Amino acid sequence: MELSRRTFSTLAGTAALGFALTGSGGVLPSRTGPRVVPTGPPPAPPVADGAVHTVGHDRYSLLVDGRRLALWQGEMHLFRLPSPSLWRDVLEKLRAHGYNAVTVSVAWNYHSPAPGSYDFTGVRDLDRFLRTAAATGLYVVLRPGPHLGADIDAGGFPGWLTATEGRARTTDPTYLAHADEWLTRVNAIAARHLYTKGKGTVLLYELEKAPDAAYLSHLRQKVRADGIDVPLSVPRSPLSGLHHPAMAYGGTSWGWLPAPQLSTTAYDSGAALGEGRQPTAALAPVHRLGQLLRTVPDFAKLDRKTDLASPGGRLGVEHLVNRDTDSQTYVVRNDSAKAVSTPLPRAGIEVPVNVRAGDTKVLSSQLKLGGRTLKYATAQLMLFVSAGRQDIAVFSGRYGDMAQVVVECPEEPTATRLDAEPAWIYDRGLLRVTCPLGVGELARVKVENGGSDRPLLLLFADDTTALRLWPYETPSGSVLVYGPSLVRDVRLKDDTVHLTGDTTKVTGLEVWGPRGIEQVTWNKRPVASRISATFSLLALKPLPGQGPVPLPALDDWRRRAENPEAEPDFDDSAWVKADKKTSFSTTPVPDGQPVLFADDYGFHYGDVWYRGRVTDAEDLASVSLAYSTGTQGLLMAWVDGKPLGTHRMPVPDAGSARKGTWTATATFDVPEKLRTRDERVLSVLVRRMAHDGDDTSLDTHKAARGLTSVSFKGAFPKVSWRLQGGAGATDPVRGPLNNGGLYGEREGWHLPELDEADDWEAVKLPRADRRQGVTWYRTGFRLAVPTGVDASIGLTLDDDPKRAYRVQIFLNGWNMGQYVNDAGPRHPFVLPNGILRTRGSNSLALAVLSDGTTEAGPKDVRLTLLGASAGGVTVENV
Repeated sequence: MELSRRTFSTLAGTAALGFALTGSGGVLPSRTGPRVVPTGPPPAPPVADGAVHTVGHDRYSLLVDGRRLALWQGEMHLFRLPSPSLWRDVLEKLRAHGYNAVTVSVAWNYHSPAPGSYDFTGVRDLDRFLRTAAATGLYVVLRPGPHLGADIDAGGFPGWLTATEGRARTTDPTYLAHADEWLTRVNAIAARHLYTKGKGTVLLYELEKAPDAAYLSHLRQKVRADGIDVPLSVPRSPLSGLHHPAMAYGGTSWGWLPAPQLSTTAYDSGAALGEGRQPTAALAPVHRLGQLLRTVPDFAKLDRKTDLASPGGRLGVEHLVNRDTDSQTYVVRNDSAKAVSTPLPRAGIEVPVNVRAGDTKVLSSQLKLGGRTLKYATAQLMLFVSAGRQDIAVFSGRYGDMAQVVVECPEEPTATRLDAEPAWIYDRGLLRVTCPLGVGELARVKVENGGSDRPLLLLFADDTTALRLWPYETPSGSVLVYGPSLVRDVRLKDDTVHLTGDTTKVTGLEVWGPRGIEQVTWNKRPVASRISATFSLLALKPLPGQGPVPLPALDDWRRRAENPEAEPDFDDSAWVKADKKTSFSTTPVPDGQPVLFADDYGFHYGDVWYRGRVTDAEDLASVSLAYSTGTQGLLMAWVDGKPLGTHRMPVPDAGSARKGTWTATATFDVPEKLRTRDERVLSVLVRRMAHDGDDTSLDTHKAARGLTSVSFKGAFPKVSWRLQGGAGATDPVRGPLNNGGLYGEREGWHLPELDEADDWEAVKLPRADRRQGVTWYRTGFRLAVPTGVDASIGLTLDDDPKRAYRVQIFLNGWNMGQYVNDAGPRHPFVLPNGILRTRGSNSLALAVLSDGTTEAGPKDVRLTLLGASAGGVTVENV
């Protein structure tokens, strides 16, 4: 759980602490509200209240209704979680872990299967997402592109745009007509959720990062013309220094969504919540910083002072100050490979500060804690709240670290040690409290009198314990909950505090809240409790946890081979003729050959088949097939049903990992016995992979996918080509990115309602086939996860990496991603609840693509429990 300098900069870049660290220019007047806003309480959590709100900014922070808001935003990609019920789960977790905003990227390709066609229903219901964010109490930063990047196909551009005239990300009129149409549709939804109008919680609108100033100016004017009146974040503008979202939830790059450079469906590198909505190692520092920024107003207005030198120069110390309150902040980092323990006398800290290798601490001094002043602390302040009759300050850090907290007390206070670990001493106006973090989980010291009429409760926690502390704002005052693995909601009614949340193991429950609170409920059930010495409600019995969730074995498999397209008598008369002569692709069309690029014929995602009728082909010795794909593309070829072989693009190395387009020419010898024939059928299957992301604004998303040219040796034949990709209309539920052009996909073999006829043979795994082409495996299974249990479940495939094959995974008809057995990396494929029926029947289909050089699987296919908790949200089946 180390918080490296790089990680810290990423996280803190979204908040006031990051503003000071990255530097700033002169003072910028706010767009609305007063010119100078002092340090003070932040605005209340946002709601769609129907009231008019003002939103502005200066060089320190956003200004909402005249109050400073340290924006702590987590990024979430709507398109990487195709289960609307789970949006609430993730958003509630972000809110609980300290985020006050969510950045939502909206991908053009996810909503537009064809020019003029847009879908904002079902898993694409942006309006529902924005309503859910408002109900959760989160601000929204909307990021609709048109170009996103985001490591998705074509950077978010729809597949059909690759075959259109006009240079993207410029003021080219043809491109702007398409882009404006997209923004019109998105903005019509966003306008219904603007915080300025009290209709929702959309607080900021972020434009794409493009180098063309005229293009950005056009986007700005378009957004304003559509009625979006919240501040616009434009690259290199003063406002864009004020917010940089950290990845909070990555999700799954399912179907044909991932960009060429992605080698795995998981998109949770560095995210606080993993692909299966479970905590990651990044969550602890995110949680601590989020709660700090949420509950301590001083951090919303910081200036950078001269950095300090630590003794021996072993630590970097960045010094920040709030000039309104004179509180001091020190960002102490250890860039070395060894732990460092040293005092920081220039920061007023005479005792050793321990910083582990590669770690960072945020330390405070001269900070007001209610009616008292924190002289300094060697542990990070995590939160400060006033709950009922007392103030509560939580200090946190690594397990076993010795924390010292020094509080100014002009008179000797009454200090009460409520747990065994802390110790204290009063000397010359200072109360010094020491405590080893995490040794006894939460440790408490109550400080009374000593110059203040209000008690101060000091709580000490390590990272693990800190993740069980939950501050929450209510109209009646602040509440702090300790114990559960998650608190989703807190409601006060009469003398009862109603808590909603999750538990993963048996845990105690303790609640501090406003005066008059005498009872507590947990998930609508009363919890017997008593008043503790710290004025908390302390549960008399622990809350139950969640045990293992049994999962069924996957057996009763049925198998069926396909690729009849390779056979010479296959009827391809309904396929599209490859008869175009010109293309808008950035890939040149070879002289004398037709356009073979798949996108030019409307096939934008997944596999594509070609069939060439070759005449005057006597003495044909070899055929050379030039093709272009994304990362790890491949090509298979047959002549008259006889395999010629398979060609694969190389596995990327460190130098080519970000390469967006790969090209190669596959040359195959024609077998001697076929050379005397005058006419033959050449069949080619291309796994095209993804479009380039166009990060450089050079139209690289238009690079060809599929065959690009064909040449022959030994003869000069004539060739007429037809091709086929995903068939028919786009799946109205799953969308354009779900399916490609495999025969089984076109025939619905991936769908749950398929009636498996006698030509599906019963088989057992492991399976060892050796053939070039595609073989399908199907099975069904039932789950019976109890009501009130949130189980995150994945699918694990495992086999000898020497066996060369790939698997396209379909759960209940949804394409959950591609497993490449001989290229890795290996990980469970997350099966999102809603698509996965956790209480009911499910169908699983595996399309295995093998090159025939080795035996092909699958071997071990099993369900894997990624995490389970008692609680969760109600999930609707998609």
